[in-house]
Amino acid sequence: MPRGGAGYEAPVTAPIGEPERPRRTHEDFARGLPDHHDPTAGVGGAPAAQSALTLRLVLAAFGLIVCLGAGAVALLSPLPMWFGVVLLALGAVAAVDLVVIIRRKARGEPG
Repeated sequence: MPRGGAGYEAPVTAPIGEPERPRRTHEDFARGLPDHHDPTAGVGGAPAAQSALTLRLVLAAFGLIVCLGAGAVALLSPLPMWFGVVLLALGAVAAVDLVVIIRRKARGEPG
């Protein structure tokens, strides 16, 4: 079968010198990944940190609403135009963050 054709899936291999790791399952994410993004896990007997996705979701939604509202008010007022554009750009960043958080929660990550 020619490479890159319909239905072709490239084999998943580890980088040279790295051991093969099994694919993560939904249950792995539901339990929480050990020491995931926590370089200080286990220091002084502390447990690994858990992700706070729900808090991040609320803060991103709040940032989106505030930035879009303030940006619209700034563009319609006599304030400098760059101020409104900066606020709208920050609102776009908050919207992208919301999408990332929703995808991670849909994948089953705790938090």
